[in-house]
Amino acid sequence: MNDETKNIINWSSFSETRAVLGADFVRILGYFREDGTKSVAAIEEAIRQRNAVALVIPAHTLKGESAQFGADRLTELAEKIETEARQCVEYRQEPDELLPLVVGLRQLFEDSLAALERETNPLVQRAGAERREFASSNQSFGRL
Repeated sequence: MNDETKNIINWSSFSETRAVLGADFVRILGYFREDGTKSVAAIEEAIRQRNAVALVIPAHTLKGESAQFGADRLTELAEKIETEARQCVEYRQEPDELLPLVVGLRQLFEDSLAALERETNPLVQRAGAERREFASSNQSFGRL
């Protein structure tokens, strides 16, 4: 994990959600993957069309779903896009100033999702796994 992707997830929020959802967690994370991908695509399309109204709902959806999993940086970016898009609608302005925010959205979504999926993948070796492996192999030392 590089410095840019470090700290994009609030792991205490993630753990809380995982505990609350229990066995449904992986399924709900799958919904986030699907819905988030659609939301990011809709936001990108809306900015291409310079349509502030079309930015609001997918940004709102992405904000709520990413907050649920502790993807705080993604939540903050989606909230900023939603808030500024609402202001553009209110003042009847085109969302041109949102372009720099939207440009980084897809990469942040993909980085956030990758971090979440790494944490939920049972095949990923986590910190401490080497110590457990050593301890279990050490337990058989000297046995015939």
